[in-house]
Amino acid sequence: MFTGIIEELGTVEKLTKKNGNLHLTFSSSITNELKIDQSVAHNGVCLTVVNINNDNYVVTAIQETLDKTNLGSLKEGDIVNIERAMKLGDRLDGHIVQGHVDQTAECVSIKEEDGSWLFTFEYDKSHNNITIEKGSITVNGVSLTVVNSKVNQFSVAIIPYTYQHTTFKTLKVGEKVNLEFDVIGKYVKRLNDLRN
Repeated sequence: MFTGIIEELGTVEKLTKKNGNLHLTFSSSITNELKIDQSVAHNGVCLTVVNINNDNYVVTAIQETLDKTNLGSLKEGDIVNIERAMKLGDRLDGHIVQGHVDQTAECVSIKEEDGSWLFTFEYDKSHNNITIEKGSITVNGVSLTVVNSKVNQFSVAIIPYTYQHTTFKTLKVGEKVNLEFDVIGKYVKRLNDLRN
């Protein structure tokens, strides 16, 4: 379980493909605090630490994860948003995030607006995911509030702190991001679908 409050940025040091799996080696300032078998979200994807070597650690993504997220498009030198699983008793500063990406979206617009930024994303509506105005959404692991909700598009407003301390500072129009829709909203939609 995560909150969508990014702790740190990690850098891709090495990518190793073995059979259908991709072993991703990252460096980060929190590597020395990690332990093997720990869950860590990378751009919102929950992965297990399988090896630690000095300042680097390794996680493994299976083919299904690569098919459903943007992790398969990472290159050496890329940065990702990192969050460790929340501790019981801590404040829930973001929202309930499972680390299970529902689908990807494309960044279709970035507008600077007097000290903040408005990012707009478009996603495939055939997956039946929804956003609501002022509802929660996770974009590349970052807990955000939806504005301008449409059938297959939404925007998020990014403040300077979030912009500087996450991968939003490097995100460009046309790039793919991971989306995790609000878990409560998913249950409500599912119940509603069953009634109809």
